[in-house]
Amino acid sequence: MTTMNISLPDEMRSFVEARMAQEGFASASEYVRSLIREAQKHQAKQELETRFREALESGAATPMTRADWDDLERRVWERHGQGPSPKS
Repeated sequence: MTTMNISLPDEMRSFVEARMAQEGFASASEYVRSLIREAQKHQAKQELETRFREALESGAATPMTRADWDDLERRVWERHGQGPSPKS
C-alpha cells in the first residue's frame, strides 16, 4: 500500500472527523478509501450505462444462433483457462 498525504482546511478536517464518528470509520484513511470505492462504483455504472446505450443505438437485434452460443461458450472457457465442457 502506498501512502498519500493530503492537506485540508480545518473546516474539511472537522467534517471528515465527524463523518468518521457517525459512520464508524476507524481512521481518515478508511473513510477516504470508502469514498474512492464509491466513486469507482459510480464511474463503472456510468461506463456500463454508456455501453448499454451504445448497444441499444447500434441497430436492430438479431437472434442468437447455435453457432453464436457455441462461440460464446468457447470464449468463456478460454478466458478461464479450461477446456470446453462435455456436450450432453
